[in-house]
Amino acid sequence: MVDVGSSSRRRQLYPFAAIVGQDDLKLCLILCAVDPSIGGVLIQGGKGTAKSTAARGIAHLMPQIEVGYDSTSGALDPYNRRPCGEGGEGGDDPLHHRESRFIETPFVDLPIGSTEDRVIGSIDFSATLKQGGKRVFAPGMLAAANRGVLYVDEVNLLPAHLVDVLLDAAASGINTVQREGLTMSHPARFMLIGTMNPEEGDLRPQLLDRFGLMVDVAAPQDAVERSEVVRQRISFERDETTFREKWHEAEKELTKKVAEAQG
Repeated sequence: MVDVGSSSRRRQLYPFAAIVGQDDLKLCLILCAVDPSIGGVLIQGGKGTAKSTAARGIAHLMPQIEVGYDSTSGALDPYNRRPCGEGGEGGDDPLHHRESRFIETPFVDLPIGSTEDRVIGSIDFSATLKQGGKRVFAPGMLAAANRGVLYVDEVNLLPAHLVDVLLDAAASGINTVQREGLTMSHPARFMLIGTMNPEEGDLRPQLLDRFGLMVDVAAPQDAVERSEVVRQRISFERDETTFREKWHEAEKELTKKVAEAQG
């Protein structure tokens, strides 16, 4: 099995361990990373409260996952399913991939302007034509987020039809698509992280109930803490590589603790 981590993406992120304050926010995210069955976390707060920074950072503290790999095509399983185990047992990959690869825990950013087809998947018409009319399914964001994190910024502004899609998938752990005579189902088990500014509108009660945890965040009021936030950010912007190296061991230790807690 081969480790195919993406260290370049890691370097582009502000380290989770370097976030100043916001202890409740960090605790909620770590709890969900340890046990995704909690149901995700809703983060409420104004701008400049590290909501997005923390949400993006937590995915990179989660252990890598093993997914099926097709050596013939050189492609990973598009649904992030576990490879089939020895003797055809274990895993949830119906294609019975015997090979596998390790990848970072998926982190999928769902823009509020996404179309329903982009979220749940649709017919790939180009591939369908190449297959002589045999319908080919193009997986969407819910497939990409399986066994990972689905992040929705400004979740309270998400269109109603996308809210319904998320509710269905979050409740069942399965995404079922019916398009042009094709019915397709695939696993869609993800940790849902939503951020919102309460001043911009309320969240539908049905979606609110899907979050296992909710945390309110606010900008630090303590002058010393506010100064430290600014210093850390300036240091990161000045030399991103050196800053990440400074926090590498702390991030590594957090990753180890999450993996140990997961058992």
